Amino acid sequence: MTQPHRLRVPAPAAPPLTGHLPFADAPGVPDPIEVTSRWLTRGGRPWFPVSGEFHYSRYPAREWEEELLKMKAGGVTVVASYVIWIHHEETEGRIRFDGDRDLRRFAELCARHGLDFIPRIGPWSHAEVRNGGLPDWVLARGCATRTDDPGYLAPVRTWFAAIAEQLRGLDRASGGPIVAIQIENELYDRPGHLSTLKRMAQEAGLSAPLWTSTAWGGVQLPADELLPLYGGYPEAFWTEADGGWPDTCRKHFFFTHQRDDEGIGADLRPTTVRGADPEALADRFPWATCELGGGMAVAYHRRPRVDTADIGALGLTKIGCGSVWQGYYMFHGGTNPAGESTTLQESHATGYPNDLPVLTYDFQAPLGEYGQVRSSYHELRLQHLLLADFGHLIAPLRSVLPERLPTGQDDRDSLRWAVRGDGTSGFLFVNNHQPHEPLPDHPDTSFTVDFADAPSLTLPSSPVTVPQGAYFCWPLRLDVAGLRLDWATAQPVCTVDDGDGRTVLVLAATDGIEPELALDAGTVAAVRTPSGEVARTGDRILVTGLRPGTEALVEVDTADGGRVALLVLDAATARTLHRGVAWGAERLVLCADGVVFDQDEVRVHSAAAQPSFAVLPAPERAPLVAGATVKESADGVFTRCTLLPDGDPGELSGTLPLTLVRPAGPAPEPATGQLDRASAPADAHYDTTAAVYRVDVSQALLDRAAGTLLRIHWTGDVARAYAGDALVADQFFAGRGWDVGLDRLPADALREGGLVLRVLPLASDARVHLPGRAAAAARTATVSHVEWITTRAWVTRVG
Repeated sequence: MTQPHRLRVPAPAAPPLTGHLPFADAPGVPDPIEVTSRWLTRGGRPWFPVSGEFHYSRYPAREWEEELLKMKAGGVTVVASYVIWIHHEETEGRIRFDGDRDLRRFAELCARHGLDFIPRIGPWSHAEVRNGGLPDWVLARGCATRTDDPGYLAPVRTWFAAIAEQLRGLDRASGGPIVAIQIENELYDRPGHLSTLKRMAQEAGLSAPLWTSTAWGGVQLPADELLPLYGGYPEAFWTEADGGWPDTCRKHFFFTHQRDDEGIGADLRPTTVRGADPEALADRFPWATCELGGGMAVAYHRRPRVDTADIGALGLTKIGCGSVWQGYYMFHGGTNPAGESTTLQESHATGYPNDLPVLTYDFQAPLGEYGQVRSSYHELRLQHLLLADFGHLIAPLRSVLPERLPTGQDDRDSLRWAVRGDGTSGFLFVNNHQPHEPLPDHPDTSFTVDFADAPSLTLPSSPVTVPQGAYFCWPLRLDVAGLRLDWATAQPVCTVDDGDGRTVLVLAATDGIEPELALDAGTVAAVRTPSGEVARTGDRILVTGLRPGTEALVEVDTADGGRVALLVLDAATARTLHRGVAWGAERLVLCADGVVFDQDEVRVHSAAAQPSFAVLPAPERAPLVAGATVKESADGVFTRCTLLPDGDPGELSGTLPLTLVRPAGPAPEPATGQLDRASAPADAHYDTTAAVYRVDVSQALLDRAAGTLLRIHWTGDVARAYAGDALVADQFFAGRGWDVGLDRLPADALREGGLVLRVLPLASDARVHLPGRAAAAARTATVSHVEWITTRAWVTRVG
């Protein structure tokens, strides 16, 4: 039976409020940033930022530049980072901005590569760091922290002055990258203190067009002083071990107009506190986010697993709900620095309700703790390419919900969809994925969208099945270089000039849904397609039966004499698509590996023996690659370049010798800490009852440590890795392998004693949540084998 789905998009609302907020960009900047009540603008044009969190002090400074370029290639336009006080001033009066703490260099690298920067200056950050980032010596003063207590404000004033000195000359007035500054974090009931902190930061010399604050949890903000930013995660480590999947996470997989998430940080505040009326904030501020879940940390008592589709579905749903700023936490994982006198993680020992690992802050992020490119990175890039080309169209569009809504958060049968539109056009969003509880197929589905100022659209021409797990965005009356695309049952990705004066719109097919293109016949002179059928139906030309892929190029001569092409890639290929300036022109690059664009270079990070990538438009001359010969071949409308290494490149992966030194003893007795939650085993257990393994690393592998990961296949509760006496990596088991970057380890200690792994089993009665079958596996402490995998950065240029 056909399932009709209908909604009405009203005429455009009254213009948004402007000039009502005290946010002003520096005078004379060429692209002034402004805030309306519904979206942001830059240079007078609607602006849809994509921000990603990357903590510079949790990553080696020598690798910052390449990692920032990875973020940029992933579609991030704004880099956000906590400036974590305890990382810089663990000892009172000795403020460090050296090495991995070099805030200024990090901000300058953002500027060098055209990335905006948002320092989140605290002073309290949370960030799963000791004391929320406040140094121990501040707490030892006995002052009331996070208040206007003069005993607290005095060191904060010194700290803000130190930050301002580091960022001097990097504000917008000086041509710098700082577009916003966040004050504090998750402070829900002290608006006066937030105002004080903002004033102190300004008095110290900090300047930005936007001043922001997190706004979840019924926050009380000083009126109009701070731009409220929201969040939403697919899972949470901060809830109870036996609490199941939190409803506050579940709701993010529905289309709603509720911005707040009462769950974030709820372990640190009462849920009964409520501040400003959320509707009042919505009337004055656009829906902007800073913490959409790019992954999730694991605590000892609760270790959620976040999959790629969870991250992708949540992100796309938020766009459909009305977001005008996609901000991810974390986009790039990291490692806690070694403290001078203490470990620097959040823990029960410091009064926090969660025990976190001592070192790892990988967060299951799109870019991992060691720079690993994960599938979620490719998934989000697909959405970010859409926003790069069409975000200025989407930002002003109202989010409209259908007439028939899900009956509640337990409704798994109603199709979840929405439209962002004006009176004539828009984008249709569907989400049929959520974690843990699969949603059913929706057969015989079609949509009718009634526009106030244009005829209705009913699509597709024949009903389709929306498959379980699918999520997508379809265009409604999208204009592309003189062609009007009435609809497509494929997601717009981006456009590119093919080098011959023709605009190519790339679309991504959805697995299980046949792509259909509906062209406004009045904008078309001729259509040529490599497969399928072209038929005229009334005032529309329908292209059906396409086989998605690199050959599925539909060529259109437009009625005004122009030329447009529509390239429909299959879902898997679309997720390998990158766009950037390469060899003197903007190009599309298909590559399943990591790709960065750096002026006249394109670097491919690959562990393949013969990496390859495909390019459109192809450069006039084949790329030159140091250490390899390039073999060109056709790949549909792309030109594929396969790299044939000069000489024998040697092995790129293998296994390492592994010796069991001592089997595990009994699991440690469960212990509890804050909120009666399970506490991580004490350090002594690693010496007395842990299984001990030695991993031997050859000198040949140490000589090629850069880009080499050790992948440890293990089961157990918790594990630590040592090189000599130094703790170099740790992990709480959640059912996945454990990566360790070889170039982070001290080579001399590895030569002498190898890498020593200490693994503890989980007690059968421990109150710990692990996903799926991981709980049973965690009761046995074993390391089955250790792989090594080398990723090489291939540098390509055009001579």
